[in-house]
Amino acid sequence: MKTFATIFLLIACVSCSDGTGHYDATGTFETTEVVVSSETSGKLLRMDVEEGMRLKAGQTVGVVDTVQLYLKKLQLEANARSVQGQRPDIRKQIAATQEQIRQAERERDRVKRLFEADAANRKQLDDAESLLQVLRKQLDAQNSTLQNSDRSLTWQSSSVDIQVAQMNDQLAKCHITVPMQGTVLAQYAEAGEFVAPGTPLFRLGDMEQMYLRAYITSDQLADVRLGQKVKVVADYGGEQQHEYEGKVTWISDTSEFTPKNILTKDERANLVYAIKVSVRNDGMLKIGMYGGIVFD
Repeated sequence: MKTFATIFLLIACVSCSDGTGHYDATGTFETTEVVVSSETSGKLLRMDVEEGMRLKAGQTVGVVDTVQLYLKKLQLEANARSVQGQRPDIRKQIAATQEQIRQAERERDRVKRLFEADAANRKQLDDAESLLQVLRKQLDAQNSTLQNSDRSLTWQSSSVDIQVAQMNDQLAKCHITVPMQGTVLAQYAEAGEFVAPGTPLFRLGDMEQMYLRAYITSDQLADVRLGQKVKVVADYGGEQQHEYEGKVTWISDTSEFTPKNILTKDERANLVYAIKVSVRNDGMLKIGMYGGIVFD
């Protein structure tokens, strides 16, 4: 009778166990999530996403109305052509003055030869030289004015080009692109709705690379290192479990009090350290699923 009571007590103890004794740490699975938001305002013309859909990085899945922005871009491009049309042709505009200078130089040389032959007086030579100097100064002033005008138009053209570039950037932001490869976890907007900058459109998660976030005690900390291979067990409830190979990718530098929903190997520990173990998902792991870790 005493033996039977002892066996019954052992069975009762086992049945009351929390089932975590064979794990060094436990936690829940999570993944990298990104909330894709609108970068501009307008009517959402197209939105080709559904919950559960797998998307590729760079894929365009929607577009916001671009009509007004495109019309502004056409107006700016017309302004740019107008500015370019006002640009002076410096070479043609100073050609007449340069020809006058050449004629004045020939006239001065002719008068100089006459003066040396005593066929002309000093005043005639001085007048020819003076006219040449005046024309040269006119050419310098004309060059300066035209170059200043050309620089001013260049600055105007650059300003318009910058505005066109801004329009192109805003037009590009009207096209909703996927920032990373992943699965649509939630959809927040539908085609036909008006969106503003920052309006959430959908939430994306990388379901191929999952992470088990768990907590370890200070006693276990010395045996855990970055890059360490560990065994991860996903618990599907009941007796259904599946083992994966995991790798420790992050160890918290700061201790914290044991979260109420986390069980550690030593439940009496008050301070624990969070760790993340990466696991390649075979399609069975889900966000929030319970899992355990066994260190080598």
